[in-house]
Order: sequence, then C-alpha cells, then structure tokens
Amino acid sequence: MTSPIPEAPEKAAAFFSESFLQIKNEIAKTVVGQKNVVDQLLISLFSRGHCVLVGVPGLAKTLLIQTLAKTLNLSFSRIQFTPDLMPGDITGTEVIEDDKETGKKAFKFIKGPIFANIVLADEINRTPPKTQAALLEGMQEYNVTASGQTFKLDRPFFVLATQNPIEQEGTYPLPEAQLDRFMFNIWLDYPDLEEEKQIVSQTTSPRKVQINSILEKEQIMEIQEMIREVPLPDHVLHKTVKLVSETRPNNPEAPEIVKKYLSWGAGPRASQYLALGAKTRALSQGRYNVEMEDINALAVPVLRHRIVTNYAAEAEGLTTVDIIHKLLKRL
Repeated sequence: MTSPIPEAPEKAAAFFSESFLQIKNEIAKTVVGQKNVVDQLLISLFSRGHCVLVGVPGLAKTLLIQTLAKTLNLSFSRIQFTPDLMPGDITGTEVIEDDKETGKKAFKFIKGPIFANIVLADEINRTPPKTQAALLEGMQEYNVTASGQTFKLDRPFFVLATQNPIEQEGTYPLPEAQLDRFMFNIWLDYPDLEEEKQIVSQTTSPRKVQINSILEKEQIMEIQEMIREVPLPDHVLHKTVKLVSETRPNNPEAPEIVKKYLSWGAGPRASQYLALGAKTRALSQGRYNVEMEDINALAVPVLRHRIVTNYAAEAEGLTTVDIIHKLLKRL
C-alpha cells in the first residue's frame, strides 16, 4: 500500500523534494558522482520526457539506469542497438503456436523489450533509421503497433538512449525530427581524480549494496500529473519563449550571434520541455513556484540538440553550448 501524496501544494512539494533526495541517495550507493546527470534524468522522468545520454564507454550508463529502475520499483529492459537490429526485435513478433485443446495452429504476439517501464536504448546511433523509428510511436503515443494491432505500453514509460561520441564510422546519426522528441541531451563526463579512486575502490573489493525502493508506479504517475498543475509565472513564460524564439536565425529579433552562427533554431517543443522541466526542478527543491534559475539550469540540456551551428561557428570553434550561454547572458 503506497502512502498518498498530500493534496496541499506546499506539502506535496515537500513530499516530492524529500522523495527526490532519497532517490538520489539510493543511486549514489552504486554510482559515484554525476550529480547533475542524475538530477536531469530524474527531472526528465517525472516530466514524462525521454533522454539522450552521450558518453564514452565505461562511465556506468547501464548501471545508472538499472539502479534508477530498482529505486522506483519499475520494470527495466536494455536493447543493444546494432546494424542488423530489426523493428520487430524492439516491438515484438508473431509466432505460430499450437493450441493444445483443439490441435490447431494460431498466431501469438510475443512482446518485445519496449514493453517495460524504463527502456535503455544502448548506442541507438548504431542501427538504421527504420529501426530507430520503432521507438518513436512508443515515446510519443505510449502505443506500439505490430501485426496490425495496437498494444498499450505500461506507464510510466521512460526511454534513455545512449550514444558514443567516438567511433562514428558506420553509425546512423539520429534525424533532427527524432532528436527533437527527446527532452534532454545529457553529456556524461569523465569522473575527477577523487571520484575515480572511489570507483576503483568500490568495484575491486567485496561489496554488497541493498537498493531500496522509494516510490511506486502510482505515486510516480500522480507526481507527473501534479507537476503540470504547478503555475508558471507570466514573466518566466515570456522569457522562456523569448529565449527559444531567439535561437531561430530567421527571427527578425534574433541576436547577431544567432544569425551569424546558427543555421537552424529550436521549435516550440523546446519551450514546452523547458517549462515542464522548470516546474519539476522547482518541486524537487520543495518550491511550488517556478523561477528563472530553473529555466537557466535546464537551457543547455533542452536546447543543445535542437540548434544547429553552421560553418562559421565551426571555423571559430563555437559550440551550441557556447551560443546557449551567450543567449542566457543576454536574457
């Protein structure tokens, strides 16, 4: 029996803030450091978004998402994307089965790994676009269509797709339309010296870790609904939409840096995800009010994969993150 979430906004915010901290503490038992990454993953999940996680091999991406699933008592599946992976390997396939009573043969649909609460799409850019697109319907509609039938996915449903920033030969970069469906693009950096010493110490000695479950499915879905009820002040809404619209080079009000260095800007989905993420971040800190600091904190992971630099930016060594920071300073 799960404990009900308080109805009063301030008490509900306090409940979520405390749960958020407990989840982070449980994850910290197995994953050293990466506090910003964990924060952003949780914000995305509670906002009903999905994430692309970019990092070199060996940085505990799989361990992180497995621990997250255990902490939230959610089912987990991992799909290793390879060049020969087919859409049916993700959604599921039909098999012929004998009916023991009648002796007749009939088709039976065997559900694929997408039928889990948390799906790790490992190295998603190593498989062709046709197979990548098999995730799209599930991410957007929470349905899977296979063999002419539509199957509902169990909620909550969260996709974490990983990409390796090195060894790009033979890969299939995600199309912009598909990248836009991911709420955050999160970069996973190498640990610092002290963190790496702790990692080596923990993983090379006998150690048993008990991961405790903090929330249940019903509570997670209730929190996801509660987040949408958090009010967004007019001045925060205005500045959020202004920030996103100023990333578009064809916007007459776009600053010179955008017109000079960007070939493509972010669409309305960026504004939606910024607002939702800011609401979740505010609640995770025990606040029922959204502030500009929430928008500023999430601007990079929301916008990084939605704006495209041109040759001029490349020539001067300017990245999308540099341009986002300059736009935030203007704002």
